[in-house]
Amino acid sequence: MTTPEPQSPSPQPPVPASKDRVYRSPAGIAGGVLLLALALWLGIDAVVAGEGRTPWTAAAALLFLVPLIAAYTVRPAVFAGDDRMRVRNPFRVIVLPWGQVESFRSSYSNEVFTEAGDKYQLWALPVSLRGRKKAARQESRRVAGGGRGRGGLLGGGRGAGSGVDEGPVRAEADKVMDELRELWEARKDAETSRGEVAVRWAWEVVVPVVVGAVGLAVLLGIG
Repeated sequence: MTTPEPQSPSPQPPVPASKDRVYRSPAGIAGGVLLLALALWLGIDAVVAGEGRTPWTAAAALLFLVPLIAAYTVRPAVFAGDDRMRVRNPFRVIVLPWGQVESFRSSYSNEVFTEAGDKYQLWALPVSLRGRKKAARQESRRVAGGGRGRGGLLGGGRGAGSGVDEGPVRAEADKVMDELRELWEARKDAETSRGEVAVRWAWEVVVPVVVGAVGLAVLLGIG
């Protein structure tokens, strides 16, 4: 009688990695799309219908302007994961393990500081002074109303009529900075949050902008 061979345990399915939180500026993206549409419309029309050096000048201008507009409006983003934060700025990509982050600062711009003393601006989170003033006015009204939640006594929002204080009213960019600080505080001492800061130039943006600028200068100079 043969003894049945023990069966090896079936491999466990891999645990999916948590997705990064992505922060971008909806207003910046909307404005960038409109500017890109306008630039392409005027530029392509000049390339197709222009005479003499006009098509070449328009092509060089498009090569210069399109990546530049996209870099400052559509491209910026902040990706926050459990182990690190990746900042995609107009011309650089910065990878910051949470263990290397020293602090965040919100003033006229939102910035992150590293343990080495380097500072990086978060282009995807522009500061809106108007939004801060609006939030301050809403907070003043909330405090004057007894701090019973943003729904007020008669509103239907969470905490309405229940006396639950949802905390101070904050501008959207300030809320995002609060979330980043909370995630950093929770993960900065984790073993997987160690590593070195990595900075990479966005050559896919830099090269066409430089080539377009040089071509545009040459064409305008000889024209």
